[in-house]
Amino acid sequence: MQEMKAAVVPEVNAPWELRDVPMPEAGPHQVLVRIHACGLCYTDALMARGVLSYRPFPLVLGHEGVGEVVAVGPGVTERQVGDRVGLPITQKPCGRCAFCREHHPYSFVTANNCANPVLTGVNVDGGQAEYVAADESGTVLLPDAIPYELAAPTVCAGYTVWAALRRADPKPDARVAVGGIGGVGHLGVQFAKAAGYHTIAVTHSPEKHDLARELGADDVVADGAELKAAGGADVLLHTSPRHETAIDALGGLRPWGKLVLMGISADDTFPLPALAVTSHSYQVVGSAHNSPEYLAEALEIVARGDVTPMIDVFPKEKVNEGYERLINGQLRFRGVVTY
Repeated sequence: MQEMKAAVVPEVNAPWELRDVPMPEAGPHQVLVRIHACGLCYTDALMARGVLSYRPFPLVLGHEGVGEVVAVGPGVTERQVGDRVGLPITQKPCGRCAFCREHHPYSFVTANNCANPVLTGVNVDGGQAEYVAADESGTVLLPDAIPYELAAPTVCAGYTVWAALRRADPKPDARVAVGGIGGVGHLGVQFAKAAGYHTIAVTHSPEKHDLARELGADDVVADGAELKAAGGADVLLHTSPRHETAIDALGGLRPWGKLVLMGISADDTFPLPALAVTSHSYQVVGSAHNSPEYLAEALEIVARGDVTPMIDVFPKEKVNEGYERLINGQLRFRGVVTY
């Protein structure tokens, strides 16, 4: 049996180790992808630390893998050798449960509602490896112009924030605020500006103000009071796992405004100011990728250069250094491992 290099998480809270492991083969309706790059996501950290648990350790994580199809299994019709593809988290639903019988598009909603989904880098091995075997329907074609290192974070972080903006469905003259200028938020500012909206960055970090303007923000404010003084927002994209900042920023949301939540946190409580929500007819919307068409759109926007993920790149031999920088908040802004 052939072997490959993979980043293995041997046990909860353990350092990631680059190990030799058996190389997978493409089964029926599967493709074998030679991974060129894989992003580091905070969801990976939650699984590595045991906060989220879907299968026993050891784990090979990674749901932001991108690479080239090098082999196809029996029955494959949608992909061919040489295709450049990404591997988003939702690889395949079970197709048999009550949720699947409603024929929803693949998204993270599918991951959370299907009775037995296949989730890349979650309940099956993911993209932090030299090769991944995945169902052909769990891959997305990459535009020719997008480099692998920029495609990787777009497969999750870029997908997340673009799908949230599309779900908010702002009017053409809307004002869009982005709360949290981090790994997801720095992309949110760029996507909102690329879509033509008046864009406001909301950050408590003074050192990020100049960067937010460089990313395209028309205004930069520190909190909800400053957001209101700057003219308010029709849509607030909350990208941070810190929910208290979203509650504060509601003070700057205009009447009939929408608060869109996409940050994942171990704290599942979200105390809303009921009077404000009711009296201003606010909408609070959850967003979880929503539809593969939005991933395709996000990839095209990055491919044409309108949005550029800011990344720290690590060779596979330094994958644990990348992970450590992720959990210590030292990435600026997304980590990508090359294989």
